[in-house]
Amino acid sequence: MEVELGKILREKNLTIACAESCTGGLLTSRLTDVAGSSAYVQGSIVSYSNEIKNSVLKVKAETLKEFGAVSEQTARQMSSNVRELFKTDIGVGVTGIAGPDGGSVEKPVGTVYISVSNSDKTFVKKFNFNGSRIEIKNQSCNAAMSMIKDLVGGKF
Repeated sequence: MEVELGKILREKNLTIACAESCTGGLLTSRLTDVAGSSAYVQGSIVSYSNEIKNSVLKVKAETLKEFGAVSEQTARQMSSNVRELFKTDIGVGVTGIAGPDGGSVEKPVGTVYISVSNSDKTFVKKFNFNGSRIEIKNQSCNAAMSMIKDLVGGKF
């Protein structure tokens, strides 16, 4: 999946940056597993703490307080702000609960919000993944790559 996405990004001469929380850098790792990925991957921030989401990614403190780190609003700001920070064509934000702990009735383990943005638009999807922590992280990365392809392909 990352090879195909890399080919598309290279062909379209697009750059990308990621802001990752629950995936812990796995998305960026997979993107950079592809030889030549330095042509399109500009950088990444793993922002596990709300402090880093706020101070580095500029997610508004009000957003984190009102909606939480695992929310559509936070994912949206993560993708847009990382794109602006790294001056890339595409930004990706992934935030969620990979488990096995940390879930609640409102946001159970496996709740993940993924956002992709370019200069014109930002899209966010909520997912409810199942499985182990590693499985949830991998499913999140696959979903993010699929969303990036859809954004680049004009499906959004």
